[in-house]
Amino acid sequence: MLGAGLVSGVPQAGAAEAPVGLGTAGAYSVLGGQTVTNTGPSTLDKDLGVFPGTAITGFPPGTAAGATHAGDAAAGRAQSDLVVAYDDAAGRAPTANVAGDLVGRTLTGGVYKSSGPLAISGTLTLDGRGDSSTVWIFQVAATLITASASSVNLVNGAQACHVFWQVGSSATLGTHSRFVGTIMALTSITATTGTVVAGRALARNGQVSLDDNTFTTPACDTAPTTTPTTTTPTTTPATSDTGTNTSTGTATDTASSTGTGTATDTASSTGNESTTGPAGGGVGTTWSGTDRTSGEHAGTPTGPSELAGTGASPLLGPLVGLGALLFILGGLLLAVARRLRRARR
Repeated sequence: MLGAGLVSGVPQAGAAEAPVGLGTAGAYSVLGGQTVTNTGPSTLDKDLGVFPGTAITGFPPGTAAGATHAGDAAAGRAQSDLVVAYDDAAGRAPTANVAGDLVGRTLTGGVYKSSGPLAISGTLTLDGRGDSSTVWIFQVAATLITASASSVNLVNGAQACHVFWQVGSSATLGTHSRFVGTIMALTSITATTGTVVAGRALARNGQVSLDDNTFTTPACDTAPTTTPTTTTPTTTPATSDTGTNTSTGTATDTASSTGTGTATDTASSTGNESTTGPAGGGVGTTWSGTDRTSGEHAGTPTGPSELAGTGASPLLGPLVGLGALLFILGGLLLAVARRLRRARR
């Protein structure tokens, strides 16, 4: 059975709709006006309460993970907050009109208004379109009835904590159905055998009836905020050495003088080098030239040298002549001495 559909297929203001503030009523899985009854091992993961009535039956075997408030001040505050939330949901400006049966529909976020009864005989899909903050508010003027084994499915980031059903009379959830959202009914709410609810059953004036049901109240997940990571490249500046390195260390020079002279410097240095001092046996000799990476020096010695251009010392000739003269004189003196010895004999 399919009634009139949506006036507009995709509500334009869906993602911008604010959730309904529940106040202290948000702490309850089940809150009744006059009574709360239960059959079987129903489980509630939050508080259980009733106000202004005081009757809660069927717990146990039912269990509530939170506190139980039967007609006390806490339940009274929750009922007051429920009235505010109900009026808030009812007063939102509709973004689309719905009627009849929502079976087979896929609805994006928005405020959906039904001027009569609303039904879900099969599957209703709520599509968040990748936005976990999307909100759905259903304004139902009369009754809300779901069929046995019916379901409300959430896709693409839709969350149960952002689904609200404002019902002008009473709501009935079919056996073994799977329902999503917070029901705020003016009169009463009935969850038949095996119904699973991801949300709340909050009745203002009447009773809430349970029969082997499971209530979970998921908290809203906050969409993660991604901060882009900025990587600053590290630049290593190029180093240019334009200085002059003067070596003051000890250098060992091996030189052979043949007029122009060559020398090998075994010292290591970097940059431009000028070595001043004795090298190759020269006195006051200065070597200048290009310093190679192997530590060798190539150049021409400048300054005075004790070596002649022919390779022989300039004092060698006179010394040889003097030695020859002394040798001759020694021979003559020896001959004279021998003669004098013979004459004495």
